[in-house]
Parts: sequence; C-alpha cells; structure tokens
Amino acid sequence: MSGPGRSAGRCSRASAGSCTSGRLRRSTAVAEASTGTQTVGASDTDADKLVAQHIPTVVVDDLHVVYRVHGAGSGKGSATSALSRILSKRRSPSVREVHAVRGVSFIAYKGESIGLIGSNGSGKSTLLKAVAGLLPAERGSVYTEGQPSLLGVNAALMNDLTGERNVILGGLAMGMTQEEIRTRYDEIVEFSGINEKGDFISLPMRTYSSGMSARLRFSIAAAKSHDVLMIDEALATGDAKFQRRSEQRIRELRKEAGTVFLVSHNNKSIRDTCNRVIWLEKGELMMDGPTDEVIKAYEKENKR
Repeated sequence: MSGPGRSAGRCSRASAGSCTSGRLRRSTAVAEASTGTQTVGASDTDADKLVAQHIPTVVVDDLHVVYRVHGAGSGKGSATSALSRILSKRRSPSVREVHAVRGVSFIAYKGESIGLIGSNGSGKSTLLKAVAGLLPAERGSVYTEGQPSLLGVNAALMNDLTGERNVILGGLAMGMTQEEIRTRYDEIVEFSGINEKGDFISLPMRTYSSGMSARLRFSIAAAKSHDVLMIDEALATGDAKFQRRSEQRIRELRKEAGTVFLVSHNNKSIRDTCNRVIWLEKGELMMDGPTDEVIKAYEKENKR
C-alpha cells in the first residue's frame, strides 16, 4: 500500500506505546496502547488472549485529513477550471478547507473490536477511509498489518445485476477465489436474510430496499476473515434479528485474529460488540479506552 502520508509494510511490536488510562484527552503523538481488556461475553476469550499479546494491526500517528472545496462562483467549480488549475499548478483563489481529522493517534491490536463514536460530522467515517487508504493524509502516517477492508465493497456491487451475481462479484473484489465463493454462497445468502420473503437473490439489486442492500453487503464482507475489517453504520440497518446475527459474526471475526472497527450511533450495539471505544469530536480524539468508561463519558457530555 502506498500514498501520501501512508507507509506500507508490517507493523512491529516496537511501534507499541505504553498504557492508556482511558482519561479524556487530546492526542499529540502515537496513542498509548490500551491494556485494559473488557471481555464481551465468554465467547471472546480467544480474542482477549490475542489482545493481551499486543500484536499491532493498525498504527495511526498524528493523522490529519483535509478536504478542499473549490468555490462555485465564476466557474471556479467547473470541470474546465479544475483542469486548468491542474495543468497550471495554481490554486483556486476561492478554496474552503475542511479539517476533518485533526492529529489523531492510536494503536489497534489483533483481537480487538473498536467502536468509533461521536456526533455527526466528527470525522469517524473519514478516519476509516484514511485507514483503508481511500483518502490521503495531509500530515501524519497510517501503518497497517495486511490489507484493511472497509465494509460494503460498494464500488464492486452493481444495481443492475442480480443479488446472486453481486455475491460473486463482491467476493472476487475481496480476493476470494471462485471455489471459496461457491463454498460460502449459501451461507452468505442465508445470513443476509434476503430470501426470507421470496426469491430476491435472483432479482436485480435495484429492486432491493436500502436495508436489504446493506444486509447483503455486510454478509459478503463478513464471509471472509479480514486482517482489519471496518464497518460503517452497518448494524443500524435490518431488524433486531439481523443485528444480533451481525454482532455475533463480529465476535467470530475477533476470534479469528482480525481487528474490527465499528462506527455506530447505537451505543447498545457498541457495548454489545466492542471491547474498546474511540471518541472523536470535531475531528479530534477526545477519549480512547474501555467501552463502558468512554460511552459513559460521552453520554454525560451529551446530556449537558
């Protein structure tokens, strides 16, 4: 993996810092590693052992991400003017900068399930995209062990194709072989619940509701073990039954030695699924620690 502000290669144990206390703080350097492991059910024992081994999978060091929005007046936002700026290497006289992530640092370990919380526009989704290599860093660095996968394989799925074809396409996009896809196909369809009210898997995805599409995307992404799996609001879709299946699958992914990041506004899902929480606000890291501690502080702050 390469790109501005991004380093490829394996993370070493030497990258790890010392303990984090879970206190309210702002990050200025590589965040200290969390040793306080909060067990989420008896089934998480193997994952907790992996956390105790302190094997880093993601290191984010003083990360800054900036969006630049060019003004729309006087043709400044047109394709022609954009091409002219690129060729002449000059900047638009009317550019608005949005500093979406501000100096965030942390280390994630194998076996962890990390919740990302914060108000709308706090930088949660931007942070995940930067870790996945989809957005360049303005400053700072991201180091990853293996290839991070941002839930959805949205770019690969096509609305005009049937759900069946999209399962195959999505699996190939994640690096699965055709044999692996054939082996797991029935499991993916059953997990998604797409066919519970009819043979929807044979229909084009444009006929699906937004909830059905999200469930199928989650099912495809969760069919493969990931070094780092990032899930953005996936558990907000579907009924309670599907949410329970999703939470159980995330626990299984943790046991399979991966690291899971979950963005959600549902604090119950975070509590049920994650053993660590990172709280962002206005692009800054406000708190990083055990789930209950961080969520209680976040809820207390929002009651003011």
